[in-house]
Amino acid sequence: MVDFIGIERIRQLVAGRGTARFIEELAREIESDFLRWSEFEKSPRHASHSQVGVIELMPASDGRLYSFKYVNGHPKNTAVGLLTVTAFGVLADVETGYPLLLSELTLTTALRTAATSALVALHMARPDSRTMALIGNGAQSEFQAIAFHHLLGIRELRLYDTDAAATNKLVANLGRLRLPGLAVERCRSTAAAVAGADIVTTVTADKRNATILTPDMIAPGMHLNAVGGDCPGKTELHADILRRADARVVVEFEPQSRIEGEIQQLPADFAVTELAEVLAGRARGRAAQSEVTVFDSVGFALEDFSALRYLMRIHQQQRGGERQIDLVPDLEDPKDLFGLLASEPVTAPASLRLRA
Repeated sequence: MVDFIGIERIRQLVAGRGTARFIEELAREIESDFLRWSEFEKSPRHASHSQVGVIELMPASDGRLYSFKYVNGHPKNTAVGLLTVTAFGVLADVETGYPLLLSELTLTTALRTAATSALVALHMARPDSRTMALIGNGAQSEFQAIAFHHLLGIRELRLYDTDAAATNKLVANLGRLRLPGLAVERCRSTAAAVAGADIVTTVTADKRNATILTPDMIAPGMHLNAVGGDCPGKTELHADILRRADARVVVEFEPQSRIEGEIQQLPADFAVTELAEVLAGRARGRAAQSEVTVFDSVGFALEDFSALRYLMRIHQQQRGGERQIDLVPDLEDPKDLFGLLASEPVTAPASLRLRA
């Protein structure tokens, strides 16, 4: 039997801790795995692109556990009532190859993305950052707002989306959450939202080389959390922002970010720093108050590995952790797989004789 976490179960797990605490604990799990970066087998995700979206497989292993995530990205889905992103994942035992957990990762991906964003900002944003512009108010936006409010102390949130209905949805959800001390402001443009912000989070969905942020919008000392650009041909930042003399760019896994991140716009020798180096203290996330810092986030398989392991642990700890599915056969004789299909035991005919 394999542990199983579906949509209803993930709702229970998050409710049992509260969304903010869940994100905080997940951020710690992600950080602990990045701190043992060298133990992991790493590769860029395998992507199958079409005219309307992408389907990806994201594997990771530390030699003891193996995980993969299936995830899609189809920005036009919302027009027909479907999610832009859906995902599920598996955590398996390397020694036997047996799956240990099958889990939804649609909600979890949004939670782990927010956890990673806030974790990185703790190392890259100015410690006194209190104002964040949130550009793109769709499915990921509430999670980002909760994470930055809880972990970084953001007290002013400035919102903009080309779709006013998305902003209305975000405002309504934040109103229900009643996050203490958080002021929310709707803005008429990206430029208006960004003006005076300490942190700018871009989490837009269009599959194109968009220019969400331009160099004139960027002030010294800003931290840019660029989340929406996550596949070839999909970016959010004008390339000159990355080229600024005072800019510092951090990525999760450089070989993948060269293909999918904001830095796909720049030459292969453009200098970046991997997140593991920053978390381990071998590289700075910020060298000066006036420095412009950029987290070129595309999402990396190690974050899903961390999430799946965290989910399995709390799933087994909390009541209801007995939920399992019969995904793998349980055989008395592991060489008799066909026996599962037989209505009664199969015996060899009496006339059958072995040839010498």
